[in-house]
Amino acid sequence: MSKTAMGARKWLLVLAVVVTGTIMFPLGEAQALSAQDPPTPPAPKERQSLRLERVWARQQRVYDRLGLLFDHTQQRIDLAQELIDRAKAQGKDTSAVQAALDTFSTAVQASRPVYEGAKGIIASHKGFDANGKVTDVELAVETVRQLAEKLKELRTTLLEPARALREAIRAFREANRPN
Repeated sequence: MSKTAMGARKWLLVLAVVVTGTIMFPLGEAQALSAQDPPTPPAPKERQSLRLERVWARQQRVYDRLGLLFDHTQQRIDLAQELIDRAKAQGKDTSAVQAALDTFSTAVQASRPVYEGAKGIIASHKGFDANGKVTDVELAVETVRQLAEKLKELRTTLLEPARALREAIRAFREANRPN
């Protein structure tokens, strides 16, 4: 007998064992629901509460990071101003970086009241208990929406000036790279 015929016989033997095993030991029973059996609905309030708790926790983390930004921004702005002044004293063109820094500084000052307004939303945490668990779904939804609006407003106020400052610094470094 040739090797291919023996290989085919082995495969047929393996297939026969698998089929026999499947017939003898079924994997499980399948049962269809009858028309009288109601489907088991998921608990929407539980899922919604869990989702609200996750969103609330994430929003608070974003708020805390923004707090760090506000705490250290003035120091960084002052340091950047010193560096700009030194570069200007060396005869380098710092006008683009200075304009971007001024715009960013103005945006930070303009967004501080919005940040403080978000602090009030977090402090009242309507619909949530002190541990961040939902106590009233409707109030929690409204609280999450209000905080989301504040965070979005902060993002739109700060994002573009921060990007412009970063790009101005990058362009300044490229133009003044030592040879």
